[in-house]
Amino acid sequence: MSYLSNFTNETGKSILLDILKTVNLAENSQKITEAKATAGKEMIAMMQYVFPIIMQIQINVIKNYGFAPNREGLVQFSQLIREIEDPDISKLRSQIRSIYLPPIAINTTNDILI
Repeated sequence: MSYLSNFTNETGKSILLDILKTVNLAENSQKITEAKATAGKEMIAMMQYVFPIIMQIQINVIKNYGFAPNREGLVQFSQLIREIEDPDISKLRSQIRSIYLPPIAINTTNDILI
């Protein structure tokens, strides 16, 4: 739990930026592109093919900041990040989510998903 003693907003931003940088490395970008092509625009397929790649990239990055290199470490990191109310962090989180979550059309008139 060494991450708790030195975790700040800036640490959170650094980790998220490292995740985005790692996602954009040529080999990772190619894997993600291929997984997206396989998944198409189907949400379940995106979660099956793309999400595990993103999850593994995140795990590989967060271990460098003292988090456990597994799902539990990723959950702990995600919980810490969600608790931070910072527009920059929110924007970075959204950028990462947009990689594995297809856009969802929302009918703003009736506030329902279509």
